[in-house]
Amino acid sequence: MKNNMESKSVTMSILDLEPKEVFYYFNEISKIPRPSYKEKAISDYLVAFAKEHNLEWYQDDIYNVIMIKEATPGYENKEPIILQGHMDMVCEKTSDCAKDMEKEGLDLVVEGDYLSAVGTTLGGDDGIAVAFALALLSDETLKHPRLEFICTVSEEVGMDGARDLDVTPIKGKLLLNLDSEKEGEVLASCAGGGTARITCPVERTDEGLEDFCPIAVEVVGGKGGHSGDEIDKGRGNATVLLSRVLRRLDTKGIDFRISEITGGSKDNAIPREAGAKLAVKRNDGEKVKALVEEVSREISAEFSKTDAELKVLVKDGKTGAIPMTKESTKKLLLLISSLPNGIRRMSRDIEGLVETSLNLGITYTEEGSVVLGFSVRSSVASSYAALTEKLRFVAEGLGCTVDMHGEYPAWEFKKESPLRDTLQRIYKDMFGKDLEVRAIHAGLECGLLSGKIKDLDAVSMGPDMQDIHTPDERLSISSTARTYEFVRRIIEEL
Repeated sequence: MKNNMESKSVTMSILDLEPKEVFYYFNEISKIPRPSYKEKAISDYLVAFAKEHNLEWYQDDIYNVIMIKEATPGYENKEPIILQGHMDMVCEKTSDCAKDMEKEGLDLVVEGDYLSAVGTTLGGDDGIAVAFALALLSDETLKHPRLEFICTVSEEVGMDGARDLDVTPIKGKLLLNLDSEKEGEVLASCAGGGTARITCPVERTDEGLEDFCPIAVEVVGGKGGHSGDEIDKGRGNATVLLSRVLRRLDTKGIDFRISEITGGSKDNAIPREAGAKLAVKRNDGEKVKALVEEVSREISAEFSKTDAELKVLVKDGKTGAIPMTKESTKKLLLLISSLPNGIRRMSRDIEGLVETSLNLGITYTEEGSVVLGFSVRSSVASSYAALTEKLRFVAEGLGCTVDMHGEYPAWEFKKESPLRDTLQRIYKDMFGKDLEVRAIHAGLECGLLSGKIKDLDAVSMGPDMQDIHTPDERLSISSTARTYEFVRRIIEEL
């Protein structure tokens, strides 16, 4: 019986779900690969939609799209409403998933109340905003003021789209950002941040390594997650844990050289896996395995509540790369071990809110260098500056270079918000309970748009999603239905 139900959940498809128009468009955009910096196909799809529905539209050189639908009769004098989200998604997949996410669409699956994708991220962040907007713009029964849909590119890698967006066509001052993941709350503030790229020069040599052999050490099975939303969950950063393993080898007298080190693929995702290819003395092979097993047991015990599958493996490590020198190996290990990672400070003003953090999200090796990519966040500008200064101080002290890019401002809380007040009234009327208002540590485009649109009154909202930026990402179907009806009601009553 269980197998029949599982088969039915796959074959019934997303098109059987309610609201049909929302899930129809979510299914359509899920067929289109849309990693950050490669949004042309999804952008062109949006333009085709606008043409088909006779909407005013704009597409810029980096593929941001704006669509405008004029007010229905009787709503011409009401304030325009801006709907906003981003078209790119974080493309993460399980180690055994062969899908090329730059060329292939997603395989969606329905299981109970949840929609997910097989072996990959779902792209509910922020495909649900796109699906909501397209459903609303194509709905001829909806009574509404002028609707302006802003759909940006490259949000997940530094909000480049929002930063370069020309808002000249926009007349609205009321913004519904649809890039949040918890029903029953609206966000009114978020952290600012940026990306730090640290480049560590390395030298290589194969001299004196005649009695060395290649091995690979891998940290696998991490839970991962969004480096803003889940940084407070205590989950293991696979790259940081890998450096801990390598330090153990060093302190126990193992002579090794790093040939290659990798970890993660997105600055704003906590790495689930990381690996290092090493050259070690042949007669130290068994000792290395014993030490790795020792650290693996420690890590598994420490992270049993947050990362139940986390472990460290030793494998064959053959590689074509010449090992780094002993000095470069030591410098690189010292760099990763010395740089901060995770929560740096909690908010003094809002209980439970992370104020300042950073995440070592990407590590990759080039011939003459190793590159580390950090996502840095803070709701306090001075704290953000101090943390980036610390990164630069440590890195440059070890002969490395630091490049900051993709920086975006915090979205500051507004004490007076007629939009927020209206949403609270409507929500209480619809659901009989209060709508929670809170701030988050993750970044949102509201801060950048508030700097471009004078006197903007903004909130961020969305249906329940879990484990975004990981292959476990899932979207609640029932929450999607309730949230969509809430958005429709907001549009009709504002």
